Amino acid sequence: MEEVIIVGAGPCGLSAAAELKKRNIDPLIIEKGCVVNSIYNYPTFMQFFSTPELLEIGEVPFVITGDKPTRQEALVYYRTVAQRKKLRIHTYEAVQSVYRQGELFRVETTDRSGRTKRYQAKFVIIATGYFDNPNVLDAAGAELPKVIGQYKDAHPYSGTKVAVVGGNNSAVDAAMDLEKAGADVTVIYRGNGYSPKIKPWVLPLFESLVNKGRIKMHAQTVIEEIREDSILINTKGERQELENDYVFTLIGYRPDHRMLKQIGVGVREDTGAPVFDEATYETNLHNLFIAGVIAAGKDANSIFIENGKLHGAVIAEEIVSRAT
Repeated sequence: MEEVIIVGAGPCGLSAAAELKKRNIDPLIIEKGCVVNSIYNYPTFMQFFSTPELLEIGEVPFVITGDKPTRQEALVYYRTVAQRKKLRIHTYEAVQSVYRQGELFRVETTDRSGRTKRYQAKFVIIATGYFDNPNVLDAAGAELPKVIGQYKDAHPYSGTKVAVVGGNNSAVDAAMDLEKAGADVTVIYRGNGYSPKIKPWVLPLFESLVNKGRIKMHAQTVIEEIREDSILINTKGERQELENDYVFTLIGYRPDHRMLKQIGVGVREDTGAPVFDEATYETNLHNLFIAGVIAAGKDANSIFIENGKLHGAVIAEEIVSRAT
């Protein structure tokens, strides 16, 4: 039997595990993918907006040569933390169900070979992220295979006509990367002009590409329909059909609360956030906690690694107080 099981080996799950180990509790982390799977699935050459100090966990320094860490540097850092802290992690094992049986939780998983595994634990921390759950575009044809909700790398799209939906950093970075690789890029943005959220050192570069016609920008525009070889856009009531091979819908992500609902955790209708005690991060189920972005509701951008990592220490203190 385990004292604590943590579902999710992202930065916030690792932070919670490191805080527990500091307090002499050795949790088991169960992760459906690799360690920090969400960061692994970020764009290949992505650079974080945050400084390394804000991304540090477990009192392990995050040392880099530049000002802002890259995806690759973050992958090295977080797996180094896991190794140095000797965290117990079962990777490529997906949690299928969590349910209470008496005073314990029963956790059922499926490993990479399809085998079912079962665990018992006194405490469970759900620390799943949101990168696997992109927002879905509200347009006819959004289910077509050519529509992609996550951007990884530009190379496969060289020589193709690509539409990027969105106007914030992920969309702008992808558009610039795709243009550099030789794609014919069109940005579709429902806002007016340029988003104020674009990184200040990126905006002049993006604006220059638009002004030079190397990226076509359609502001105050929505996609009404996605077709096999084209898209139908609407700009302030004026419709236009554009040739198109691929559509990247980079319009944000939302936490997936289905597991919490299956367990019996309430979700607030007004905010879309799970029911939990903000002082302890314990849900309405005794000894079941949440950490990281899973605690967010409709405003998923309210929780990042920088503040989500802090949940772990609070939860660890609460668990220690009950375990002793």
